[in-house]
Amino acid sequence: MKNYGLTSAQVQESKSKYGDNRLTEQETEGFWSSFKDNLGDPMIKILCVALVINAAFAFLGQTEWYESVGIAIAVFLATFVSTFSEYKNEKAFQKLQEEASQIICKVHRDGEISEISINDLVVGDCVLLQTGDKVPADGVLLEGELSVDQAVLNGETQEARKTVMPSDYAETEAAMDFLNEYKIFRGSVVCSGNAVMSVATVGDKSVYGQIAGELQQDDERDTPLKVKLSNLAHGISKFGYIGGVLIALALLFQRIVIHNGFDIARIIAYCSNWMTVANDLVQALMFAVIIIVMAVPEGLPLMIAIVSALNMGKMLKDNVLVRKIAGIETAGSLNILFSDKTGTITKGQLEVVVFVSGSDREYKSFEQVTGELGKLLSVSIHHNTSAVVSGTGKQMKVIGGNATERAILGFAAGKSELASAASAAVVADIPFNSKNKYSASQIEGDRNISLIKGAPEKILDKCAHYYDESGARHELNENNAVFKKIDELASRAIRVLALATSDEKIDGDALPGGNWTLVGVIGIRDEVRPESVFAIKEVQNAGVQVVMITGDRQDTAVAIAKEAGLLKNDLDIVITSDELARMTDDDLKKQLKNICVIARALPSDKSRLVRIAQDLDLVVGMTGDGVNDSPALKAADVGFAMGGGTEVAKEASEIIIMDDNFSSIDKAILYGRTIFNSIRKFIIFQLTINVGAVLISFVSPLIGMQNPLSITQILWINLVMDTLAALAFGGEPALKRFMREKPKKRDENIVSAYMWSAILVGSLLTFVLSMLLLRSDFTRSFFRADEGNRYLLTGYFAFFIFTSVFNAFNARTDQINLFDNIRENRGFLRVIALIVTVQVLMTYLGGVILRCYGLTLNEWSVVLVMSFIIIPVDIIRKAFAKNALK
Repeated sequence: MKNYGLTSAQVQESKSKYGDNRLTEQETEGFWSSFKDNLGDPMIKILCVALVINAAFAFLGQTEWYESVGIAIAVFLATFVSTFSEYKNEKAFQKLQEEASQIICKVHRDGEISEISINDLVVGDCVLLQTGDKVPADGVLLEGELSVDQAVLNGETQEARKTVMPSDYAETEAAMDFLNEYKIFRGSVVCSGNAVMSVATVGDKSVYGQIAGELQQDDERDTPLKVKLSNLAHGISKFGYIGGVLIALALLFQRIVIHNGFDIARIIAYCSNWMTVANDLVQALMFAVIIIVMAVPEGLPLMIAIVSALNMGKMLKDNVLVRKIAGIETAGSLNILFSDKTGTITKGQLEVVVFVSGSDREYKSFEQVTGELGKLLSVSIHHNTSAVVSGTGKQMKVIGGNATERAILGFAAGKSELASAASAAVVADIPFNSKNKYSASQIEGDRNISLIKGAPEKILDKCAHYYDESGARHELNENNAVFKKIDELASRAIRVLALATSDEKIDGDALPGGNWTLVGVIGIRDEVRPESVFAIKEVQNAGVQVVMITGDRQDTAVAIAKEAGLLKNDLDIVITSDELARMTDDDLKKQLKNICVIARALPSDKSRLVRIAQDLDLVVGMTGDGVNDSPALKAADVGFAMGGGTEVAKEASEIIIMDDNFSSIDKAILYGRTIFNSIRKFIIFQLTINVGAVLISFVSPLIGMQNPLSITQILWINLVMDTLAALAFGGEPALKRFMREKPKKRDENIVSAYMWSAILVGSLLTFVLSMLLLRSDFTRSFFRADEGNRYLLTGYFAFFIFTSVFNAFNARTDQINLFDNIRENRGFLRVIALIVTVQVLMTYLGGVILRCYGLTLNEWSVVLVMSFIIIPVDIIRKAFAKNALK
């Protein structure tokens, strides 16, 4: 390879003159702009209209001024807190993604190939581009040839060919055209080929930098949680609207009919005062709106944002980078997971453990292969690879290419004088593809031959001869011992690749076969990760079907699958890509539940498997690392890209597994289930409050009783219990027992029978205790008597808040022990303490706005005792309902 690149001094000079490759961050929505948008929420708009009407009546003396003030404060605080939390979490999310997803480039500097961040590129840098890389800047090719996908720039899916610019090239007006075959642009993805690019334009001046703000993402299938929440929102909205209308009618009936003793004359006289009737109508409508607001858990979107952001940070520490927040919760609903083998189930630390010659002699190290055969092996390894060697001696490392390419080159690099024994230049090549299942390079120099490397079954069929240790050719037939050796290695979970030569020249994308000569076969071992065996078992116990997809031979795949615990009984099916292709979609749907391994898989197999699984209404996960994996990653409900994979695979995924480890996928599923369970806990807590408040507000006017909760109190409850409770439940820990639950179906109701039992028991108990507190002479006797029942109603407001606080402990766990794992969510205790503190203060400082006038110790004791009753009652409910309904 030619000596390209800048020196350290030239890098600094270029950086001073042209800048580096950083893009100016796209301007995001500011806090106050977001605040303004949140004020446009339909419910907030309705409240604002009610506020204006109420303020007008207050000006005319028909309503109390503090009701308008209370509504205004509640609207401001609810919007402010919601906006602040969303804004803070969005900023944290963006920061985490920026820090964890920097693209690494392979650059020639100071005579060596180094790996640097995309941001550190400068004009004049020479970048090594290989299949799957994302082009990091605008420039031209100095060497090689590429096919690139420029869809992100021009929307065209057709690949564009890029070649070295001729010395006599003349710039034209169309020089920046994406179809210009001599120029390559940032954001393009290398689909095939290898080349060295000279950087010409960096940062915001690149074409990508100029249009970055206009990039859009395609619409995707709704996540399972989104489907469930949409159904829940529809049901709650219907309940809220019907409840609001009925309560408005009940309030009007109480004011006009009950208040006038059912006397027709008094009713007519009352209605003759249009101002009074109009005020009653406005009060009823406003109260209906408040009830609707109360019924709808506005804190749910905030809670989802908080719990997702918090868990995203935890996941990053566990080597799981979330690119799209929806990917976390969807991972928790997985029914089936199609997983790559190499680097995910196995360690990914590929090592060549044996070389077998055509004479059936085994060599454990490269140094043992001597003579003419050693020279042929060295040439085959060094000149037919996409990996490169950087540095010398102890500083030497192999970079670029995929794990297999790096392992094979590492087997020979620097190990013997044979490594540099041949002087040759690659004049044509055929990159590896899933159709040929081999790569080829045509070289000229000391040897004028073509080198082939790939799947043994593809190469051996085209070999007529093999080389012996002296380099002499001998006839190769099916009785040769090397065939048996290949099967033996495969049965030991050793992957086998064949090396061959041909005297034919490469013709486009083809190399004539039939007279190739076998150099030998290389055995590559990739140990199964010990932690993967445990993680696979845990994922399977969680009800997720795991299917291993590999390009290995069937016998190799079977050996690894057994070691990993994927094959357990005779019902487990192992099929090859060819067998899969012969199956109809209907046959595949019938057998999919028993398929555990796909051997010799093609990228197109992955896309088909995703489609078939989704047709069965399963939530599908797919892992991948290559360019060809991208369609399947994007089509899956959750795409897991490997951290060591191509940039295009990462772009197509929702989650990036930074350490390429299956156990990290296990953790992603656990965190997804944690989010789902946290949301369910919040729904239990929130709907118990909502249903109880609606019941009380509906029944009170019908029995001739003043509504015990004022408009401002309901808004206060909504503010405290929506926003602060979202913070409390957002930090719930990821518990291993969640992995023993069955996956949730896409269309499964998010509110389960167990949850309904908690909501109905809690809300009905709150209603019964409310009536007892307000109507019983015994409980009323504990409160100071006054004309307006101010102290009783103050006590009732405190009772409602504290009942909700105690019920928060019930909702956060399905265990009898309410303090189960509570130390792992200290934020819950802090938020509960804040709610209690603020409520006690408001009891004494709320005054006419919150209709609070302070309580004595005796009154507080009644409030707390009655509030606490919800805890033992719910414990009894759990004892009966846990096994019967969950």
